[in-house]
This record gives sequence, C-alpha cells and structure tokens, in this order.
Amino acid sequence: MADFDAEWFAGRLGDRTTHGIARETAALIRNGVLPVGSKLPPVRDIAYALGVSPATVSTAWSDLRRHKIIEGRGRNGAWVRTDRFTARPERHMSGGNYGPGILNLAIAEPDVALLPPLGAALAHGARAERLNSYERVRILPELEAAVRPGWPYEPGAFLATNGGYNAIYTLLHALVRPGVPVAIEDPTALRLLDILEDLNVPILLVECDGEGPLPHSLAKVLEQRPAAFIFQPRVHSVTGALMSAGRLEALGDVLASTDVLIIEDDGVGDICEVPRISLGRRFPDRVIHVLSFSKTHGPDLRLAILSSSATLVEQIQSYRSFSSGWTSRILLAATAWLLNDPETATIVARARDVYKRRREVLAEELDRQGVAIEAGHGLSVLIPVMQENYAMVTLAARGIAVHAGAKFSLGTTNSIRVATSILPQEKVAHVARSIVLAADPARTDKG
Repeated sequence: MADFDAEWFAGRLGDRTTHGIARETAALIRNGVLPVGSKLPPVRDIAYALGVSPATVSTAWSDLRRHKIIEGRGRNGAWVRTDRFTARPERHMSGGNYGPGILNLAIAEPDVALLPPLGAALAHGARAERLNSYERVRILPELEAAVRPGWPYEPGAFLATNGGYNAIYTLLHALVRPGVPVAIEDPTALRLLDILEDLNVPILLVECDGEGPLPHSLAKVLEQRPAAFIFQPRVHSVTGALMSAGRLEALGDVLASTDVLIIEDDGVGDICEVPRISLGRRFPDRVIHVLSFSKTHGPDLRLAILSSSATLVEQIQSYRSFSSGWTSRILLAATAWLLNDPETATIVARARDVYKRRREVLAEELDRQGVAIEAGHGLSVLIPVMQENYAMVTLAARGIAVHAGAKFSLGTTNSIRVATSILPQEKVAHVARSIVLAADPARTDKG
C-alpha cells in the first residue's frame, strides 16, 4: 500500500480549517485515493506540513472518527476504517442474521400470535378525518380522546410520532444543542445509546439498582449540567426492573432545583400491568413523556405518542417539518380504534399474562438448576455471567442467540439479555441449562 506522509496530505488539502480538513480527507477516502486500511500520518506531522495547530487536525480527525470513517488514536495513530459514509446505529446493526435452527432470543419483540388483528382497525383508519391532506396534524382528536383518560398526568399538548425511538431521536435533535451532555440511566436501551452517539454529545451515565436510577448518582451527574435526563418509567426494557413510586419521587426531588429536560421513555408500554407513572405532575413544562404502542398493538403501527408543554411540542413538531411532517392519519385513526375496542383490550390483557408466565417459567427453571434471577417485568431478563464472551460463545454453540450486556452500557458489563417474550415452552429447559453453563465457566455439561 502506498505511503501517505504529511507532505502528501499538504499537497492535497486546500481548505485548512477544521471542517475543510475533515471534508477533503473524507473526499480522498470516498474517491479511493486513500484506500481502506491506509495508515494516516501523526497529527503533529500533518499539522506542521499544513501550517495549522495540532488541535485543528485533531478536531478534524475526531469528526471523521465519530462517523466511523477512521479509527484509532494515540501512539498507534489512525487509519482508514471504511469508505462508507452513511451513519449507522452500530449496536442495533451489529445483530446478526442467525439463520435456520437458531433460537433467536436476542430481540425482545412481541409474539405476533399475541398481537391484535389490524384489519378492522385499518379499515377504520382508511376513513380518517382529512385523509391525504398535506396539513400537518400533531394528533387526531379521536386518538387524543382515547389516550387522555389513561395518561399519567394532564399535559399541555400531545404529538403522535412514528414509533418511540423516532420520538426520542426527533426531540433530542430539536431540543439539545450539539456538544451539550445528556444524562441517561445505565444500563439502557441500545437504540438510545446509538441515538446519543449519532447526536455526538457527551453521555453521562446514571447508576441504577432494582428500583431504577439512583438519586445520588443522578445528583452527581447533574453537576455537569446536562441538557436532558433520559430514563424509563415503569418497566426497564433491559433489566425488567419495575420503578417504584418512591424512587420516581426521589428523582423528582433531585431534579427540582434544575432546568434539565426530563425525558421519560415508556417503551414497554402497557405490557406492564402497573399504572403509568410520570414526573409530568411535578414538572409539566419540561417533562417529555413518550408511550409506545409497538409492543402491545403491533410494531407495524409505527406509533408512539409523546406529551409535553405546548411550547416544547411546537419545537419538536417544527423540527419534524424537515422530514415527514406528520404521522399517517390512517395509523392514528387505526390506533384510536384499537384503543377503544373491548376485544383488543382483552387480547392485550391476555398477552400481558402470557409474557408474565414466560418470564416466571424461565426464572423457575433457572432456580431449579442453581441460578437465581428476578423474573421481573416486560419482555426480557438480564442475567449476570462470569464472562460475557464465554457466555455468548457457549450459547451460540448450543443454538441460542442472545445479546451481550455490553450493548446496553458504556461501562464494564458481565451479563446477557435474554428475550423471554418469544421463548417456546418446549425450549425452556434447554435454554435454562444452556444459560447455567454459559453463566459460569467452572460448570461442565454432564448431560
């Protein structure tokens, strides 16, 4: 491979600002002049050749590194990682297509057999008010009327979005300035970490226990003045832990003396049997509460509803105008029909019971084999292991795919996340035995 020294760069980079160096280096990579795998000269050498400060080159390299175009730093230098320039959610996209014969317990998804049928709802949606109008609608009146009675507080305004993660992505881009830190519970949903990394903001981790984020950890993090704090009320989608009412109020006490945006991501939704909770009662002007219907009523509805003050909802809606502008009226009306349908309510309640039993059955089987876990709530369980890599390889060898705990945290982890929502009854014993072996390398398979 050709040697690309600092003088070579100096002859090819005309714009010597931070953005110019990043942009023109990216062009060299995109055009194949700098092939994938090429070693880049030391920052100081390039800076000297270009007649700029090392900080200018270092900042340009940081921008390319953020977009996963180059990799490496420090004494070993950097090299070209890829010539693909499309941002991608690394954690979300790292899951594999495991192929036939593999029991995929990596994705905590609803069992399609437990979701309500959509035919009648979509037929109703096709008759939605002002169908096919280009008028940007935040939410249909019939959907607002359906969700308002069960909402955990009285908000200033509602906004329908194309799913829970679309809501989080949109509101963060609308309300958080580049470079300003965001606090988030640790662990958290892998998609939330992907979103924050794409936003290129410092991520501040708030420690959790079995009741949710720890107030003293949040207080320490707030010293760094984050723009927002993101957490999951009710059920934690990764750990299955249930937030207590007392813990929610304690977090509210810590947040009371700040102006931090409070983002509540209720992604598991009404899979949980306990009532919805929110700090919106205390801080209606800065709480943004997001409720997703994907787990209860169907991922292809692509629907979540957020609430906040009218001012914040207007800012979020304004940002949406750069793209779709509104969520399909067909889906809004269809969801309203589902929420008003007694038979759908019965189906959702049954699904809730089935998911609960599946968690409990796995926990009971693990307990019989010497591993004690909390059955928790939601669609998955988080299980401690001695060594994550060993656990993943052991389970894969036995035909089971799960997620490593590292996908849900920026810290050090030793755990696996196992989806229980789609675990077949006849596979429970095999899965439990495999987890027992994976959890501790000292155990051996004697049968």
